[in-house]
Amino acid sequence: MVLSSFDPEQPSLTHSTVDAVTPKKRRRIALTTQIMIGLVVGGVLGWLFPKTGLSVFFLRDIFLNLIKSVIAPLVFASIVVGIASEADLKKVGRMGVKALLYFEIVTTLALVIGLTVVNVVRPGAGVVLNGKAGELGSIAQNHPKSLIETIVHIFPSSIAKAAVEGDVLQIVAFAVLFGIAVSLLGQKARPVLVFCESLSQVMFRFTDLIMRFAPFGVGAAMAHTIAQQGPGVLINLGLLILSLYLALLVFVVVVMGSVAWIIRLPVKVFLKAVREPFTIAFATTSSESALPKAMEAMERIGVPRRIVSFVMPTGYSFNLDGTTLYLAMASVFVAQAYESTSHVHMGIGTQIMMMLTLMITSKGVAAVPRASLVILLATLGSFGLPAVGVAVILGVDELMDMARTSVNVLGNCLATVVIARWEGEFDDRRAALYGTPDEPRLDSEHGDDAFAEVAAEGA
Repeated sequence: MVLSSFDPEQPSLTHSTVDAVTPKKRRRIALTTQIMIGLVVGGVLGWLFPKTGLSVFFLRDIFLNLIKSVIAPLVFASIVVGIASEADLKKVGRMGVKALLYFEIVTTLALVIGLTVVNVVRPGAGVVLNGKAGELGSIAQNHPKSLIETIVHIFPSSIAKAAVEGDVLQIVAFAVLFGIAVSLLGQKARPVLVFCESLSQVMFRFTDLIMRFAPFGVGAAMAHTIAQQGPGVLINLGLLILSLYLALLVFVVVVMGSVAWIIRLPVKVFLKAVREPFTIAFATTSSESALPKAMEAMERIGVPRRIVSFVMPTGYSFNLDGTTLYLAMASVFVAQAYESTSHVHMGIGTQIMMMLTLMITSKGVAAVPRASLVILLATLGSFGLPAVGVAVILGVDELMDMARTSVNVLGNCLATVVIARWEGEFDDRRAALYGTPDEPRLDSEHGDDAFAEVAAEGA
């Protein structure tokens, strides 16, 4: 094991021994490079051989299923360890208030940027709403939760059911209360704390094993997307897609860039850490697929585990920057298309009211299938816009979902650093050592054996 090369109790492993094995490590292709190769190969496969591209989709499902199996035990164990290891429970409550405040500010800015770009570019002008309402299928059968329903939904009646359904918000709520109970019991609950600590380490290592399959899962997802959509769909609604990507780019550069400057974020280290979860989320259109790797990466760059384990899973319900921006653009896009056929104009005042509605309803997306489309459908109905507009967007929704999901992941990663800085607990020394040969030594000193091995392989 590479970790043993840093063990002072084993003098038989000299520096020459480490140097001898280092070249072999360096010849390994980095996981990010493997994933990018998978993306390119999958895209070419789906374009040139559409039938084959559709048939390999099962590889993507296998990858997502494996990742989802990690989420419940990883989130639960990490939160319990983070809270139970904290002597001052008031700090936990303060951190939660700060996180929710930050989430609300950033998602509001996302709505403003989405509303601005869609009114400037006007991608819906001239679009004919000729989609069939029947194409909405089961989407129309779902509905966003009200504020009261969302609050009730947070607290699970069965943690087993929450784990089976992958309801991250319910798992977080249960784990927080469980962690508080463990903390209050003190030494009596010590065996539980030790078990959760071991479980979290095992889950991180298990995630590392699953990630070896990521290039195949990601490649299959891209092959399926290209084979199913075809290049023609980009021509029909290309302006909407480009407008969304432009708005997301503005949000990342202006809003996230400003936040990064304010908190003195080590940008190069941060971007290096998030590139794998960002790429995975982009290709699979699933935030869940990137969650374990994103949590691991944020811990490795210096965010304390208790902050990562609380802020990031909570952000998956309350800090969906990309999805919020998309909802603002998609709803106004339909209004613009409706104006082209009915000549009914939606003024900026009504649009602002619609944005305020989205700020509330978008918080109730937990455990709702096709959440963003469900929210969009409900919002359109509230403002007298035709549901057929969702059917038009449905044709290119997956291509837009790739962008908004990856920005969601990026935003939640940034949120963990923001709260860590706000709490004065970000470890700049660890950030400086990220991805270097010295990182495994630091991890082994702190007893993070699983991270030490992962870091050694990456170095």
